[in-house]
Amino acid sequence: MTTKNGLITDSFKVVKKARQGTKKDEHPIAPSVQNAETATCHHDDEEKLRQFDLGWRWGPCTGISRLQRWERAKLHGLDPPEEIRDLLLRKQTDQEYSLSLWSQYPL
Repeated sequence: MTTKNGLITDSFKVVKKARQGTKKDEHPIAPSVQNAETATCHHDDEEKLRQFDLGWRWGPCTGISRLQRWERAKLHGLDPPEEIRDLLLRKQTDQEYSLSLWSQYPL
């Protein structure tokens, strides 16, 4: 089994396996523009809410929903962003929007 050059390919036959189920002409289908816009919008909304959660000027956010925190900040004259309130009211049934960033952690 030893050869002059010492290469493993000199001793064993090279076998190339054919790919199953793929052709060179096939390309994955790109997501539609509408889905991309929705994902971008969703990501932007999440980032705005995350910044609201991280901003301590509107008071603590543990133990209450984002909307409750926004209303409490407004009551105390802390001037929370109206954009956050509008977003929360539009998506108030979705827990991903209503619960704060810290809701998964025990108090």
